[in-house]
Amino acid sequence: MDQPGELFQVELRQVDYFVTLAEELHFGRAAERLHVVQPAVSQQIQRLERELGVQLFDRTRRRVTLTRAGERLLPEAYAVLASVKRAVDTVTDLGEGEAPVLRIGTTEGLGERLDVILAKLRELRQDVQVSLHSVPNWSRLEQVRDGQLDAALVRLVKNRKGLDLIPVWEERLVAVLPAGHRLAGKPALALRELAELPLRLVPREANPAFYDFVLQACRDAGFEPRLDAPFTTLQNTFAEIGMGQASWTLMYEGIVGTVVPKRVAFRRLLDPEVRIPTSLAVRSVTPLLENLAEACRFAAEQTATPRA
Repeated sequence: MDQPGELFQVELRQVDYFVTLAEELHFGRAAERLHVVQPAVSQQIQRLERELGVQLFDRTRRRVTLTRAGERLLPEAYAVLASVKRAVDTVTDLGEGEAPVLRIGTTEGLGERLDVILAKLRELRQDVQVSLHSVPNWSRLEQVRDGQLDAALVRLVKNRKGLDLIPVWEERLVAVLPAGHRLAGKPALALRELAELPLRLVPREANPAFYDFVLQACRDAGFEPRLDAPFTTLQNTFAEIGMGQASWTLMYEGIVGTVVPKRVAFRRLLDPEVRIPTSLAVRSVTPLLENLAEACRFAAEQTATPRA
């Protein structure tokens, strides 16, 4: 019979490995995320199973699945990791005489909104230093989940295991078209008016969520867009739209005012539903991250009207 107060010898690392494997359901991908070799993942999972006396995963050559015990353990494992993260954040916030550093993953197209966020955050928390990181779309959420970033601004993400997503604003898209085109003579455009021109869009593999959103918005407006050469960089794409065969693209309203194009025009869209939701991705909500979310919402209010 177990003695009162007897503890399982479960390591935090084993819990982390379990959660990662439960999310990936593939030993190779889990090892890649954890930056370890695959046998290390198998070894830690086996030790955890021995300690708990249950099998957590069904393993075959073709797939890995959670057992019923694994499914019951997963939410508790998330809670353990979140609790540890909160404890670490609490100590970090104290700073031991030094200002805590808040590591934020940023995204393109924030424009002046980023300046407002930082100014408001400094007003709310003068003791905090901010470190900004420009991280590709595909790894921004991973770095938050792995603890390399404290928070990240992400667009068009609805849910992600192991993370809290705090909505901070919805952002309108702005049409970019040749300044000399007849449609540029209007102060605002309905999306369907652009159907006559080919669309330049970022390749789907570079940003699948944005690509799918734009195509669906066009279909909702009643047309299937004709795709032109892909969107590459702001400089090159704007130059080609302005000087080459007439075409159009969409960009975040935050970029308007940060660039000075000579031969293209920015026009706001009349379609109210063409808005991109932006969230703050965090592992768990702390007082400091609540301050950051407040600063983001404040910035959205201050920069709500696009310059078209």
